[in-house]
Amino acid sequence: MEKPLEGKVGVVTGVANHRSIAFGIAKAWHEAGAKLIFSYQGERLKDSVIKLVRQHFGEDTAVCELDVASDESIENFCGFVATQTDRVDMLLHAIAFAPKAAGTLEGHFTDIPREAFSLSLEISAYSLIALARGISPLMTAGGSITALTYHASRQVVPNYNLMAVSKAALESCTRYLAYDLGRREAPIRVNCISAGPVQTLAARGVSGFTSMFKVYEEKAPLQRSCTLEELGAMATYLASDGGACVTGQCLYADGGYSIMAM
Repeated sequence: MEKPLEGKVGVVTGVANHRSIAFGIAKAWHEAGAKLIFSYQGERLKDSVIKLVRQHFGEDTAVCELDVASDESIENFCGFVATQTDRVDMLLHAIAFAPKAAGTLEGHFTDIPREAFSLSLEISAYSLIALARGISPLMTAGGSITALTYHASRQVVPNYNLMAVSKAALESCTRYLAYDLGRREAPIRVNCISAGPVQTLAARGVSGFTSMFKVYEEKAPLQRSCTLEELGAMATYLASDGGACVTGQCLYADGGYSIMAM
């Protein structure tokens, strides 16, 4: 069986549990032959993420703490990665956060506090820049960076509110990073996958999220959203030689819902 990522090394952020999109992509990368290095966020998730990772990817799989709100933590994480490998070929950015506050994930958009706005953009969008800066020196043979976004970045999805703005910023960062990193001697490609609704713990925090599935069944050309396996396959394509000329793009995996006007 062909393994398009055989011999490649990937860094995976954002795994929280087996329903995480990041987990689905990591599983696909692993099955495609890649060696993986994982992050976890905070002591609360440490034990569960380490147990999950080593159960599915091997007892010797490297895992390290990463808090993208801290430059010191990012530096420590990138330093840890450098102790595990002399080369990185791909990075998955699967990090997003909007604090619980008025207007952030439900209610009136005008109620969003300044502090919540700043924090969400810092963690959801600036973190891509910070991680690219830290990991890219290890991409000595070039590589691929993939981030996760959602259609609400471009059109209004009621209650997605602050996270929609943060995803729009993330997509813009992706394009500028693609230009910046693509001009290196060993080019690094940077893309987004815009996934349709997936039953993750993070998604359940959005008011009215469960009703989105019914809308996709009614409106999307394929009459459904997407699966973790399909997202993994798309991320594998972007990280492989098949995606060698693709950069700065936002690829939709949503059953075609994004093409519909009504």
